[in-house]
Amino acid sequence: MKILVTVKEVAEVEDDFEIEGLSVAERFLEYDLNEWDDYAVEEAVQLQEAGDDVEVVTVTIGPERSEETIRMALAKGADRAIRVWDDALADADALDVAIRTRILEAVVAEEEPDLILSGVQAADTGFGATGVSLADAVGFEWAAVVNSLDQDALLAGEGAKVHRELEGGVEELTDVELPAVLTIQTGINEPRYASLRGIRQAQRKEIAETSLDDLGLDASAVEGNVHLTDMYEPESESDAELFEGDAGETASQLATVLREKGVGAE
Repeated sequence: MKILVTVKEVAEVEDDFEIEGLSVAERFLEYDLNEWDDYAVEEAVQLQEAGDDVEVVTVTIGPERSEETIRMALAKGADRAIRVWDDALADADALDVAIRTRILEAVVAEEEPDLILSGVQAADTGFGATGVSLADAVGFEWAAVVNSLDQDALLAGEGAKVHRELEGGVEELTDVELPAVLTIQTGINEPRYASLRGIRQAQRKEIAETSLDDLGLDASAVEGNVHLTDMYEPESESDAELFEGDAGETASQLATVLREKGVGAE
């Protein structure tokens, strides 16, 4: 069985930052593996450990800088990685769901996986649509927001028996035939820390640097309908007042403010 895991490097912005043009200044950003994708990697590695002849391949769309993040996925047990990037992607205005789907669709055609795992969403854009969009493009069955997966049934060739979250607190148990795409929710497992041994082994694992041309695509693949036109820090409509002191002192200060605002007045 081959499992393809889509992973994304996301940026965390410092509390105080500056905007330069259409982006946050690089010096205020710290990069890490997307939280939801971390759970997807862990689920794939657990399947690899429990089964026979299971290969885990990660794929990311990102610049050379993202290799540090990819190495962490390799250190946790993924066998090899694919990194897609070239000048056309670097010059793209915004890598929306449609663009990512086209690129990942081409990777799927090359790799022919039995199962694709993707995080439910990315912490930076929050679209929550790439996994399902990819499933539609490649014609795979799919289940979104999966918070439990019967690994034994999957490895026994019985398909994916999944438990998933729906709106309004409703949960669903459903069967999905392979090949399939599952978008993984946080909490499905406990992502492991990369061991020192794993980190050392990751340095010897393959990261295939892949261009659009390698995938049979051209610059038109990065033409999307989403365009970034402006970036700004929204103005605060009100200020927060911080009460300092012990519980009694802060309670007294709060009571004073509430009286001044007329709260509780008859």
